[in-house]
Amino acid sequence: MSSSLPVPSRAATVAALVLLCVIWGSTWLVIADGLKSLPPLTSLAARSLVAAAVMSVAARWLLRFDRGEAPPWRLTLAVGSLQLGLSYVIVYVTETVLPTGLTSLLWAVFPIFVAIGSHFFLAGERLRRAQATGFAVGFVGVGVLFVRVLGAIDTRAVLFGLLLLASPLISTVSTIVAKRHAARVSSVLLNRNALYVAATLHVLAALVFEHDAPADWTARAVASVVYLAVFGTALAFGLYFWLLRTIAAHRMSLISYVNPAIALFLGWAVGKEPVTAWTIAGSALILLGVYLVVRGRAPAPAACDAEP
Repeated sequence: MSSSLPVPSRAATVAALVLLCVIWGSTWLVIADGLKSLPPLTSLAARSLVAAAVMSVAARWLLRFDRGEAPPWRLTLAVGSLQLGLSYVIVYVTETVLPTGLTSLLWAVFPIFVAIGSHFFLAGERLRRAQATGFAVGFVGVGVLFVRVLGAIDTRAVLFGLLLLASPLISTVSTIVAKRHAARVSSVLLNRNALYVAATLHVLAALVFEHDAPADWTARAVASVVYLAVFGTALAFGLYFWLLRTIAAHRMSLISYVNPAIALFLGWAVGKEPVTAWTIAGSALILLGVYLVVRGRAPAPAACDAEP
């Protein structure tokens, strides 16, 4: 890491991670609420456009505190088209069928994907043999959710669940690329520029696939878009890319270990989504698998070892 970029303090790191967990744990329910009135791609396009506009304004002030370099266009395209672009398209489309709690649980395999990707592409983040148990346990949990929970809904839910798993896989590729090439890059500029790429892709997708779809822009729908744009995208990804410069990728992915608990609780308490014994069993297996995978990681090099 460049010596010109200060390492965040322990307190700042912990505060940022807690805030990310709270924000991203709540976004699943907010997305579903907005989709009651808006088509998925239209809702996502609006979110990305607002987020890009917010970051354009905020960047002028934030750049006073961020001395990183301008991101190369290849990195911007990779992050914008993958993690902020295609990955979110899959989430929005699948949430039209899947309950929010289950969506967040299936997405919780993200740390496992990151652990595998880091092993092959990031120096100092190698896997150990003992972690095979964690992988097995985690994927058994995914199997339980598919067979017992999604299968109880309908066959379409199972297919959409399989599609959803592509989202954390795509985000893993983006995370590995960012970890390899963004150590000296301004997180503010990367977030802003990548949002322009994502917004362009989302608007084009909405125009092509939903040009005649009815959209009811209620006050609640607008509020969901604004919340997701300002907090769930502009602020959250700004913090994420800022922390990723100095924290190992597999440790950053632990955010997905906490989010399902928040999403499940909100889905049950606010969204009135049912939580069955099989849901709890599958959830426990997935989170236990993630815990075993991350716990068994070999230590990362010092430059990436600023864990909270």
